[in-house]
Amino acid sequence: MTFYGMSLGMFGSEPWLITLGNNVHVTAGVQFVTHDGGTLILRKECPDLEWTAPITVGDDVYIGMRSLIMPGVAIGDRCVIGAGAVVTTDIPDNTVAVGVPARPIRTTDEYLARLQEKSLRIGHLPAQAKAEAIKKIYGIATR
Repeated sequence: MTFYGMSLGMFGSEPWLITLGNNVHVTAGVQFVTHDGGTLILRKECPDLEWTAPITVGDDVYIGMRSLIMPGVAIGDRCVIGAGAVVTTDIPDNTVAVGVPARPIRTTDEYLARLQEKSLRIGHLPAQAKAEAIKKIYGIATR
């Protein structure tokens, strides 16, 4: 697992209900919410009211910035969740999902094909070398 910009509270009040697979990348501002807080105002009518459910994230998953993963959701293997998505339902394996609420827009295979067409072909380089290559590609002067 790799976390980019991890924040306090990212995993909510029940972090033990969240399962993350292998090679999961979670970016800044992502929140995992395992409960429905709306129950708090309704407990005067129904004292035992509670909705809390686990979240499961499969292997090889990228979760974009400021995404919100809601209770009871399962994200399959080899998925990309777009920035700002609100995931309210399960996302099947090999899917790119975006939006509010998140919905599948293509397969991960289709996403890969699109990326290969416009790739800068420098993803294998170490960070500093990659930065220099990007500057050169876009004509940004280096010191």
